[in-house]
Amino acid sequence: MKFKVLRQAQKNTVPYWEGFDVDVTDDMTIAGVLDHINYNDDVIDDTGKKTSRIGWECSCLQGMCGSCAMVINGVPALACETMVRDLEGKEITIRPLQKFPVIHDLIVDRTIIHENLKKINMYIEEYKPVQEKKLKDREKEHVHQYEAAKCLKCGLCLEVCPNYVNGNNFFGALFANDCYLVSSRNQSKSNEIIQSYEEHFGKTCSKAFSCMEVCPMHIPTLASMAKMNRQSIHTSLL
Repeated sequence: MKFKVLRQAQKNTVPYWEGFDVDVTDDMTIAGVLDHINYNDDVIDDTGKKTSRIGWECSCLQGMCGSCAMVINGVPALACETMVRDLEGKEITIRPLQKFPVIHDLIVDRTIIHENLKKINMYIEEYKPVQEKKLKDREKEHVHQYEAAKCLKCGLCLEVCPNYVNGNNFFGALFANDCYLVSSRNQSKSNEIIQSYEEHFGKTCSKAFSCMEVCPMHIPTLASMAKMNRQSIHTSLL
């Protein structure tokens, strides 16, 4: 199968497409394909020329770290979870995430994600939970808190979001989930987080919900939004 990779030597160099012919099996992942291409000392492209190894990131290779986020056949996904058998066509394209600065080949700089969270003090700090009246309500909240806390900060939700541009003011779905998680776990920070939610998410989100379609952890962001919106309305009425 032919694979085309959008490569870029450094952040200030011109990107270019490079092709590779790879013997694959249906049970290989894209991470496995990249590893296979890089395996030999001499990496050969589809023209028979020697080239450099493809730069890409990985850590767990089990869909738990988010390091291998990239765009595969036009769809943002984790390379370690994308199977060759699930891809259509005889030519597969692989490119880095476009919403973040490229460092080298498929490696991008996602520092802005954490900088934005630090900017608005997105930390639980002391655990001061909201006291629900019923045990059943508490159990439901705990279930959703667990789901929201699964976020990998991989950036896939930001890649598909039509409202996210360079993280300037709109912080995206991962921010909305963190807002819910922190406000629900620390009552004393709730009002502060609600204000940040409105400024950096609530006022700008166009509700395309493409973020939930690509989330590798299947986080129910819509539920987080609903809970934050209810908190926001309740606060404004006080």
